[in-house]
Amino acid sequence: MKRALIGVALASLGLSGAAAAQEREYCPDRPGIDTPACTIAPGRISVETSLADWTRDDQPGSREDNILFGDTLVRVGVSDTIEARIGFTPFGHDRMRDSTGVESVDGIGDVSLGMKANLLHPDGSDLSVSVLPFVTLPVGQSSIGAGDWGAGFLVPVTYELSDSVSLDLTPEIDAAVDEDGNGRHFAYSATAGLSVKVSKAFTLTGELQALRDDDPDQHATQGVAALSLAWMANDDLQFDILGAAGLTADTPDARLYAGISRRF
Repeated sequence: MKRALIGVALASLGLSGAAAAQEREYCPDRPGIDTPACTIAPGRISVETSLADWTRDDQPGSREDNILFGDTLVRVGVSDTIEARIGFTPFGHDRMRDSTGVESVDGIGDVSLGMKANLLHPDGSDLSVSVLPFVTLPVGQSSIGAGDWGAGFLVPVTYELSDSVSLDLTPEIDAAVDEDGNGRHFAYSATAGLSVKVSKAFTLTGELQALRDDDPDQHATQGVAALSLAWMANDDLQFDILGAAGLTADTPDARLYAGISRRF
């Protein structure tokens, strides 16, 4: 009996040691337009939510305001290097104003399903590289959802330049949904960001993104500049804000959001 108890104790210590070895620093996908290469440790869950996400697009003769509430990404650690992902928008409001009047649409958004597989350093240290395929399911309403299924493939890369500075790169290709909500077309983008830890709890990130969208109705080249701030309140809780500006005529003029991320 004594030997059995000792065996159970040693096994428990072994499991605790394994769990400790799997633990890693929390790295939410938020904030920013880049995607970090790190993955969630196995058995852990990250819930990352925009409290409100507002985008304004001014075009000749019209203005569109789009606001998403509770836009959420859930990441689940499946193995040491793989995480499963599901994203959804529980409620959105789209308001279009032009010479004919004002039109508003309220409803839910689409659902995205993805998997991030890390190829090098899943904790995001040194040089970290991942691949991230995803699909979107057309469950949302017009103007809030895309109207048809889509898919994409990202290759997130993170490189630590020092203990306080890191570089993120995210090339992406997409089978993007056509503007009329029926069918798909080719789109591709590249995003680069520089993150600086201004203190133990605060990280400031500046980003630039270039995107080419070959929609059949109108081809567009977009550019975005963004600045975000993240506050790590504790090891498992982060608050964030982001502001972004469009750099070309085809790009929405402004975007603002604030959110929260929690690891379980």
